[in-house]
Amino acid sequence: MTENDTPLPLVRRHHWIVRVTHWGTAVVLAGMIASGLQIYEAYARFGGRGGPFLPSPFDGTQFPHWSRLGGWLAGALNWHFALMWPLVAFGLLYLGFLVRSGEWRSLLFRPRDVRGAVAMAKYYLHLRREHPPQGKHNPLQKLAYTSVVVFGMLAVLTGLAIYKPTQLSWLTALFGGFQAARYWHFWIVWIFVGFTITHVILVFAVDPASLRAMLTGWYRGRFPSHD
Repeated sequence: MTENDTPLPLVRRHHWIVRVTHWGTAVVLAGMIASGLQIYEAYARFGGRGGPFLPSPFDGTQFPHWSRLGGWLAGALNWHFALMWPLVAFGLLYLGFLVRSGEWRSLLFRPRDVRGAVAMAKYYLHLRREHPPQGKHNPLQKLAYTSVVVFGMLAVLTGLAIYKPTQLSWLTALFGGFQAARYWHFWIVWIFVGFTITHVILVFAVDPASLRAMLTGWYRGRFPSHD
């Protein structure tokens, strides 16, 4: 058997907490988005009735029935509020694990990662032949995951701002008022949708073994050293 025929080693990549929160968040987030689209159906505009309206290409859009959850406004609100709690719970559990384990160090995007992120983007765009050196997560992944955490927090805060605009009037005002908070909450949804689509495409196109790792926790391969 030659060196090239030697099977790559199995390495432990994802703790069970990471896997549970990953898949749990995916399921709950899908329900949140679907119920949110049903809520949007009740008033498919951003601004007070009669205008002026905040600019949006989705004004008056009716999304396909299969993409909406709840059937009507009250049903969608019930689903949205019910799914909010497990989504927050998964987020807090994941962040707690990152802090306790110290794994946040391998995920946090830092200024020194900018050059590596550019190199990785060039590799994905076939503008660079060699795969840049990386650790457990490459700089572009760090940027994506750090951004998702930030947008996740903004999703919760803008959601609370439109859920309790009177009790949390200071928070609603911070986002520019009820309609503005609703506007930003809606657009954060599409950021998550775009991230998910890109994430899935890159998993299958670049590193299919990472799907198995997220299911079993084990990854067959080596992580080249970073820096």
